[in-house]
Amino acid sequence: MHDFSCTDPDDMNFKALAERARYYKRDEKGVAIMCKIMEDMSKEAAKKVALGNARETAARMIKKGKISLEEIADYVPALSFDELKQLKIEIMQMA
Repeated sequence: MHDFSCTDPDDMNFKALAERARYYKRDEKGVAIMCKIMEDMSKEAAKKVALGNARETAARMIKKGKISLEEIADYVPALSFDELKQLKIEIMQMA
């Protein structure tokens, strides 16, 4: 567990782990790979948040009952019409 909390690979006890950590922290290619991985993870997290926000917005609009699913689809393009229909079914089952 000690090695996983180390920020400096030179402080690690397990040689294989230290070598891989050193590669991803100090080698130019390793740093580039790690940067790409972190960028991809960040984009994926942002997509999940945006989708969650879209679902919450659409759910509030559906609950109000003043606007059609077709119109909601125009206002919330992150969700397909089929996803909106499914969301409406889920909301109606909870009511």
